[in-house]
Amino acid sequence: MMRTLPGCFKIFAICCLALLGAADAKAQATTGDTYYQTFPDLLTTRFYLSGKYTGFRIREKTDNTRYVYMPNTSLNMGVGATYKWATLNLAYGFGFLNPDHNQGDTRYLDLQAHIYPRKFVIDAFGQFYKGYHLEERGRGARSDDDFYVRPDIVLTKIGASVQYLFNHERFSYRAAFMQNEWQQKSAGSFLLGFEMYGGRIAGDSVLVPVPLIGSEAGNFTKLNFFEFGPNAGYAYTLVIKKHFFITGSASANLGVGYSEKQEDAGTHTEWGINPNLFLRGFVGYNAGRWAISANYVRNNVRVISNQGFSNTIMTGNYRLNFVYRFTTGPKLNQRILRHIDRLGAE
Repeated sequence: MMRTLPGCFKIFAICCLALLGAADAKAQATTGDTYYQTFPDLLTTRFYLSGKYTGFRIREKTDNTRYVYMPNTSLNMGVGATYKWATLNLAYGFGFLNPDHNQGDTRYLDLQAHIYPRKFVIDAFGQFYKGYHLEERGRGARSDDDFYVRPDIVLTKIGASVQYLFNHERFSYRAAFMQNEWQQKSAGSFLLGFEMYGGRIAGDSVLVPVPLIGSEAGNFTKLNFFEFGPNAGYAYTLVIKKHFFITGSASANLGVGYSEKQEDAGTHTEWGINPNLFLRGFVGYNAGRWAISANYVRNNVRVISNQGFSNTIMTGNYRLNFVYRFTTGPKLNQRILRHIDRLGAE
């Protein structure tokens, strides 16, 4: 069965990342009545199902052979709340949601922060995984019913993306992702920014299954990478009859960097330029007091090609939200929410 690192690390990380939204505390939007409505004095609560993953693909260019490694991560059930700029979500991967499919054991700490100040889109990644399996059942395994499991493979990815949202007066990311706003008219916006990623993939033996290695260059055990560069994109929300919405966002990055492939014979380093892709999709129904939505965020980081091998790290986050907004009582206001108001005023 799948296991995560201790929950206290997740809670601490979520709380810290939520505080990053304080930069937008003063921007409580006064233009929302035309294109989107804000709920500055309501507490947005949610019950949700969510999942995260970070996998990687190894592609041998000579014959276009691909090996896709995926972790055995959990489907989580949780609750959360958003008040103005602050968000806290707590979830757990219950056993009845995660039957064992003999895909091995994965230990992981997956930190993803998708923060939406009024004028910016901020994404931060910290992925620490150990334990993978080939996505295709039977490939490289002893039988067609088994998965090729590699408990020794570790993956680390750290990175961030910052984008400026040009049409922030009409377009709201928060309405789709955080549900503390309500997009009532269709609108879109161009995005422009910068992103940077680095990390490594390593195993106790060669990463490509030994029976499937097609060339001598495939005998590598470690892969280090780093890249950075500008990005640009566009986001749009289609609103149907004021309540139904479909939001899509796509941005491309031109990353300059290097990859370092290590094997028994030595180390080989390549420098180059790679295009990367960042996709977001949201669909749902929004109203004054409640909302329901499904979200999917996908970040693909292509590692610089090295000796005929092109590798990609794929990070995803999907969630189904059931949301209700309510007016808070005096006890909650005095004990907790007044501190958030005070931080927003400073």
